[in-house]
Formats: sequence, C-alpha cells, structure tokens
Amino acid sequence: MTQQHILYAMSHSLYSGRARSYLIKNRIPFEERSTGHESFKAEVLPKGKLPTIPTLVTAEGEVIRDGGAIIEHFEAANGRHCQPQGPRQQVISALFDVIGTDGLLRPAMHYRWNFPEDNLEFVRYHFLHSQRDVPERAAKTEAMMNRMRHAAMIFGVTEQSQKLVEDLYLEYLDALNAHLESYPYLLGWRPCIGDFGLLAPMYAHLGRDPHPARLMQQRAPAVYRWVERMNREDQDAPEFFNAGNDFLANDEVPETLVEVLKILAEDFVPETLAAADLINGWLGKHQPEGGVTAVGRLAESLGTADFTVRSEQITSLAQPHRFYLLQRVHDTFADFSQEKRGEVSALLEACDMAPILTITLDRRMIRCNNLEVWH
Repeated sequence: MTQQHILYAMSHSLYSGRARSYLIKNRIPFEERSTGHESFKAEVLPKGKLPTIPTLVTAEGEVIRDGGAIIEHFEAANGRHCQPQGPRQQVISALFDVIGTDGLLRPAMHYRWNFPEDNLEFVRYHFLHSQRDVPERAAKTEAMMNRMRHAAMIFGVTEQSQKLVEDLYLEYLDALNAHLESYPYLLGWRPCIGDFGLLAPMYAHLGRDPHPARLMQQRAPAVYRWVERMNREDQDAPEFFNAGNDFLANDEVPETLVEVLKILAEDFVPETLAAADLINGWLGKHQPEGGVTAVGRLAESLGTADFTVRSEQITSLAQPHRFYLLQRVHDTFADFSQEKRGEVSALLEACDMAPILTITLDRRMIRCNNLEVWH
C-alpha cells in the first residue's frame, strides 16, 4: 500500500495510541496531524460527527472516527491479519481489546493526574501544543486539563480508592511482565487486536508520562519493551533467540496470560455487572428510539454504578462504550460450535472472566455514519 492516509491524533491521547500502533505495525503509510490543525474542524468534524480522536481520513477521502473502526476498516480489507484463527485466542484477543480501551481507565487516569510533581509540565506541554496558537490558548489548555482531572475522579479514582487502584495495577503489571518475558506479544510472535487495545492506556498514559513510565521501566522492563515494540513496524524482538512469526500454535493461551486476566477480572467483572444493571435500568425507563446516539465523548455516561472490589466500594461512570466492545466478544463466541464454546468457556472460567459471556445490555448498538447508536 503506497497511498497516504491522515490520522488526526495526539501523542498524549490514550485512544490515539491504539490506532497509531496498528497503522505502524501493518505498514500503512500515514501522516499524523493534531486536532488543532485547521482542517480538523473545518473539513473532518462534519463527517466524523464527534470531536474525538483518533479520526482517520483515508487516501480516498473517507472519514473514519474511532480507533476500533479504523482498525476494522483495514482488517476487513487485509484478511484480518491481526485476528488469530483459534477460538480461544480470538476471544482472548477481543477481551483484551475491551480491557485496554475501557477497563484500565482508572490506573491510566490516576497515574497521569495524581502525580503532578513529576507529570504536570510534561502533560501541560502536550495539551498546550494540541491547541491552535491563538490568544486564548493557555486558558483553553487549563480548561481541558481540568476536565480530564475531573474525569479521573468520576472513573472511580478518589483518595479512598487510590491505594486499591495502585495495588491492582502493580499486581497486573508484574503478571504482564512475567508473560512478556516469554513472548513479545500477548499471543505469541505477532500482535493481535488485543495488543492494540491494551496499548491504549499502556502507551500514552502509563508508558509515557514521566511518573508511570519510570515505574514501568524499573519494575516491568519487559512491559516497557512491549510498549516500544508496539510502536515499531518490525517485530523488534531481538531478545528472543527462538522467535517465531505467528500466533502460538494449537490455539494456546499461556498460563502466564491467564494469570494476567485473573488479576484484571477483580475489578473488570464487578464493574461490568454493575454498569450493565444501571444501563439496562436506564434503557427500560427511557426506551430510546433506534438510531439515537448511544456512545458520546469520553466521560459521558448514563449515570454512575457502585461495585465492590476487595471489600472496598468504587463508584464509576457506566458507559455504553464498554458494551459496544463486549458485543464483539459475544458475537465471536456465538459463531463457534458447541464444542468450541465449551473450550472457550472453560478458559474464561480459569481466568475468572466467565461472567463476561452473559453480561449483556437489553439493546444492541450498531455503528451508523460514524456514530454508535441504539439498534
């Protein structure tokens, strides 16, 4: 492919890292522009519908908003190069995509905004330079940063929950490091869709902001190398002397990855259950018409849900976006034979993730004209 695409993104944006990495790894040529570029508001936003990033303008002029949709656009065209063939690996890949883009927002926000002595000037530089150079640039920057600080709290990061958020993150980081000491990617020797989803929080926030980046470098060097690797177009695995070039054979999901998921399940499962209950209640009360927008900007929600992790209550936004992504897990699972469903169910049971197969909303969502809407 030699045609040039334009990716509207920001280096400090969580969701931008997911799409950027996919383009890099699949050697899809692109030019990156900030949303401060004049063309974004004038030419791209009317077609993208929401002022969110990443947004791609293809070489043919098509506008695609959202990292998942960008990846799906190219996956559909290239034979799904980043989707494993085995059912167990397919579901694990899709699950990590959900966890990365929605399930790790608490540590991502905590480690960015609650360590200002290390992070503030670095983060302010990037927020400032994503704005057009106009007289009100500094004021706009502070307003945007304040909104994102508030987002950290409404995602469930409070003074009371900070220690729990850190404990869970460090246990997860240690387990992921142990896995990546044996394999360069989640499922073997090349990245799957789940790698790109997981990179979203692990790059811009946790692998790049000064405080969490130093923590990752010192505590989990194999994870830091994976973050670097995901932004290189080659395999970038010289430390693996017996490296292959494909996903692990025989639909293998290593025990080290099961251990990662068991830790993540501790808050991902109860939060998903609580959020589904709240959103289903909202759906029953409001009965939105088909075609009404279901997923908006980050931190927009239908309310907050309470759930308990390690005897501590957390209150967080209940966002339909998580369930839009989970639909892909459910749809993938539904396509398998009865025998293969049994194998996948047994695997998820071992990961303490079995409930995610039955947690659904009462209404599906579909994508229409760059928006996720109620069906």
